[in-house]
Amino acid sequence: MIKELGKKVRELRIRRGIGLNEFAKELRISPGYLSNLETGKSDTVKLVLLERLQEELYLLPIETNSCFTERLQRVQQKLVILEKINKVEAEFLVLQMENGLDYFLNNNEK
Repeated sequence: MIKELGKKVRELRIRRGIGLNEFAKELRISPGYLSNLETGKSDTVKLVLLERLQEELYLLPIETNSCFTERLQRVQQKLVILEKINKVEAEFLVLQMENGLDYFLNNNEK
């Protein structure tokens, strides 16, 4: 299970375009420990690290009851990442979604 977790961490870290050393610093762990986790050489993971990984990468789905819920979770994850990269663009997308929801909900009430 930890080997799969490590693979997923590496995949998501690379997808975000963040280096191992930089990510280890964000997680407040050593680059060596992160490397060992990603390559499956580590047998244990502290709960505090799992919490930090969840905050940064959203590894563990909170609810997977429907395809719609999973899509919403992916959108949320991507918005959080985008906000770290470009707050203006993230804010624009959230505002558009809010306005669109208001528009459709108001039209459906009539």
